Amino acid sequence: MNTIRKILIANRGEIACRIIRTARKMGIATVAVYSEADAKALHVEMADEAVLIGPAAASESYLNFDAVLDAARRTGADAIHPGYGFLSENPEFVERVDKAGLIFIGPSAKAIRAMGLKDAAKALMEKAKVPVVPGYHGEAQDLVVLAGKANEIGFPVLIKARAGGGGKGMRKVDRQEDFSAALSSARREAKASFGDDRVLVEKYVATPRHIEIQVFGDSHGNAVHLFERDCSAQRRHQKVIEEAPAPGMPPEMREAMGAAAVQAAKAIDYAGAGTVEFIVDASEGLRADRFWFMEMNTRLQVEHPVTELITGLDLVEWQIRVAAGETLPMRQDELSINGHAVEARIYAEDAEKGFLPAVGRLAHLAFPEGDVRVDSGVRSGDEITPFYDPMIAKVIAHGKTRTEALGKLAGALGRTEIAGTVTNTAFLARLCRDEDFAAGRLDTGLIDRNLDSLTAPARAPEPIMALAVLAVSGMVPTETGKPVSVSGIGPFEAWGAPARTVRLELEGTNVEFRVSRDGKEAWMVSSGTLADGGVRFHTVRRNGADWLFNTGGVTRRCRLVLSEIEVVVFHEGLTHRFSRPKGLRADDVAAGGDLIVSVMPGIIKQVLVEPGQEVRAGEPMVIMEAMKMEMTLSAPRDGTVAEVKVAAGAQVADGAVLAALAEEVRAA
Repeated sequence: MNTIRKILIANRGEIACRIIRTARKMGIATVAVYSEADAKALHVEMADEAVLIGPAAASESYLNFDAVLDAARRTGADAIHPGYGFLSENPEFVERVDKAGLIFIGPSAKAIRAMGLKDAAKALMEKAKVPVVPGYHGEAQDLVVLAGKANEIGFPVLIKARAGGGGKGMRKVDRQEDFSAALSSARREAKASFGDDRVLVEKYVATPRHIEIQVFGDSHGNAVHLFERDCSAQRRHQKVIEEAPAPGMPPEMREAMGAAAVQAAKAIDYAGAGTVEFIVDASEGLRADRFWFMEMNTRLQVEHPVTELITGLDLVEWQIRVAAGETLPMRQDELSINGHAVEARIYAEDAEKGFLPAVGRLAHLAFPEGDVRVDSGVRSGDEITPFYDPMIAKVIAHGKTRTEALGKLAGALGRTEIAGTVTNTAFLARLCRDEDFAAGRLDTGLIDRNLDSLTAPARAPEPIMALAVLAVSGMVPTETGKPVSVSGIGPFEAWGAPARTVRLELEGTNVEFRVSRDGKEAWMVSSGTLADGGVRFHTVRRNGADWLFNTGGVTRRCRLVLSEIEVVVFHEGLTHRFSRPKGLRADDVAAGGDLIVSVMPGIIKQVLVEPGQEVRAGEPMVIMEAMKMEMTLSAPRDGTVAEVKVAAGAQVADGAVLAALAEEVRAA
């Protein structure tokens, strides 16, 4: 038995905050590490001690073995908890921790290595009699061999990175003629994400569900499973909503999957928290003979809270106790499922634009209280930067039934208020209410099939749009009688001024509005874009972010936040964003015209054209990587490349011009 008195958390964001809360409950001191970009982060504030370990780039800070271990030495930490991501599944780091005489709160380096490469892990699982999906997991990596194996397996196939996970380096290939290009793309992404461009090729399951089993082992040879989680709601192979238990799971299949997962853990003498992921053929419902091993994640998962809510357990506490040498706190026959839990991941990303990651300062952040659990690592005023994963929070709901849990989650998402960056909350709420998803008819293709309805823009009601204009005008007094003032927007007339012109960006177009007083307590917002020429406000009351207003005899309540870049109105469970004009937007330019423009900060991976080259509309021109995601920027029209402004390896800002086409010659 080892005594753990102080834990250094080699991570950041919500998982670091999550670990700190459990350690504090157990009376264990905590040490946070942080990069220069995270100097004012929430996990730094929460920990008992904090140590700067390097610049913003993860390779120079959170992935820096020496800096992390030196911080542990300087603060006298007994143990290191890696969280998830970063160093959590790096066997070399675990060996360095052991060599330093510290406790690694996680599995052994040997166990991580056994499961770290998908092909070797699948060979090991076959030996342990765990079902494995048909495919090629061999060492030969040349195109001829891989393409030949794909033909043997039969299309469609899935190319998967040998190392890592999270959908990086993964491509579905439907036709033989597309295999070479898909392989090249998967290899580039795998190399960038994991430093290893080797892949495996597997049969693509047509109606797949992603069901995983939470396992726990200790150093005394014990292992249990804590039931399943269904993570089938995905986009780009990234989990979006996770839940436990899996909808429609028969008891005999739960028993078979649990037994297979425990067998997998015991095959590598596993100690700590782990997740065994299975692909399930749901074409004929869930059957005990239709699941296959995919991979094992040798760490705590992002979605672990749903397991905690249905079992009543603290998995981080279990991790710490097992790392200290204790036996598992419970036997398999003592574990049971209570109700249903669902988790949604809120990201700074634009669902309407292909889920592009976003950045920005959180001008306002408020979560609902009461019915749901919220795990977050940010506060109002914090920055979402391009350096790290853009997750803002996880919202987790629990109910007696799946219907109750989904209802609570959808309601909580509607009451979540975020201003300063675009988010996926509306998309998540729609997914909760999607007819197929709500009925439990789900598979990993559900989001793609229903993408148009899940991401369709919701046009704001005209009174809400007009209120945003009125707020920007600065003409409405606060409860104290002072005019509204917004830092960075510029000086406004006193609220008694007769009229003001305001511009907002609506659906990519700058629109001009006129705001005028229309009586003692009334205002008129006029524009050709509004029905009947305008909206008349009979009364408007404002107290901080709370607004009460009457238009057309109807009184409405909402919350409204003004920032330097936008106006955000929260009304009836929906978030309406109105951008302030900022000239030509990068994504508008990228959609057509002569310029190829970056849609967010990132690194250029490949330039596929050169000056003088003829290109066709849609032809790939530049490949860039942003927030670990590879994006291909294509020619907006047929034409000739006039100029290339970047080279591979260049770091570019949002809106940077990467290449240009020669101006079209138009007939007189």
